[in-house]
Amino acid sequence: MKDLIVTADDFGLAIEVNDAVEEAHAMGILTAASLMVGSPACADAVERAHRLPKLRVGLHLTLVEATPVLPPGLVPDLVDANGMFRSDMAKAGAAMFFRPSVRRQLEDEIDAQFAAFLATGLMLDHVNAHKHFHLHPTIAGTLIAVGHRYGMRAVRVPSEPLGIVRRIDPASPLAIPALTAPFTRMLRNRMVRAGLVVPDQVFGLAWSGAMTTDKLVAILDRLPPGLTEIYTHPATSGAFVGAAPGYRYAEELAALTSEPVKAALERSHALTGGFADFG
Repeated sequence: MKDLIVTADDFGLAIEVNDAVEEAHAMGILTAASLMVGSPACADAVERAHRLPKLRVGLHLTLVEATPVLPPGLVPDLVDANGMFRSDMAKAGAAMFFRPSVRRQLEDEIDAQFAAFLATGLMLDHVNAHKHFHLHPTIAGTLIAVGHRYGMRAVRVPSEPLGIVRRIDPASPLAIPALTAPFTRMLRNRMVRAGLVVPDQVFGLAWSGAMTTDKLVAILDRLPPGLTEIYTHPATSGAFVGAAPGYRYAEELAALTSEPVKAALERSHALTGGFADFG
C-alpha cells in the first residue's frame, strides 16, 4: 500500500507562492500546503484555501527568517534588533535549551502561531517547522505540549531514505543527513509516543528548492510502501521578498503540473491526500 502527500511549504509567504500553490493543486499533483501565519500574504493564502476544500492545510511553524506573530517586545530573546527572528540558529537554540525565560517566550510564540491558524477557520491537517527547527529537542517538546491544546494530529519528521536518494543521484551529499540523523530518530520517537501521525519517509531534504520534473519522476517511480510525504517550494517566480537564493521556484511549479510527473504518479498506484486522509 502506498499513500502519498505532496506538500508546498511557505504558503502565505508571497502572492507568487500562493498563485503557485493554487495552480499546482488545481492543475497538478499538489495535495497539501503549510501556512506561514505571520507572513505578508497569509490572508490571501487563507482566502484561497477556503476556495480549495480538497487542499489540506497545516501550520508551517516559523522561528527563523521571519517576524514573530507576537510583538517583538514580548519575545525579546527570540528576535534581533530589527524585530526579526534571530538567524544564529545554534546560539538561539542554546538559549532555548538552557534559559527558562527564553523557553517561556518560545512557548508563547508557538501558542500564538497555533492560535493564529485556529483563527483562519481552516482544519489543521499537520504541523512542520521552517528549516526543520523542530528537530531541536526544546522546540519539539514545546510543539507537542502546545499542539495538543489545538488538536494537532500529524507532524513532519524529515527522515529521507538515503538509499533511494543515492540511487537517483549518486553525487547527493551525505553530510547534512548524517548530522541530523540522531535528532531525526529522537523526533520520530517523541512524536510517535505522543500519539501523532508521522510519515514513514519524507523527500525534500536532498533537493530542497530543486524538486524538478526529473527528480519527482524518479521519486515516484521508486516510491516505497507506507505513508510518504514529498515537500516542495513552488512559486510563479523567485522575485519576491523572502525568496531563498538559488531556489528553482518556477521549475518546481512546472514539475508539479507536468505530464511526466502525472504519469509517474499514475504508475505508482499511490493514493493521494493530506495527513487527515491517512491518519
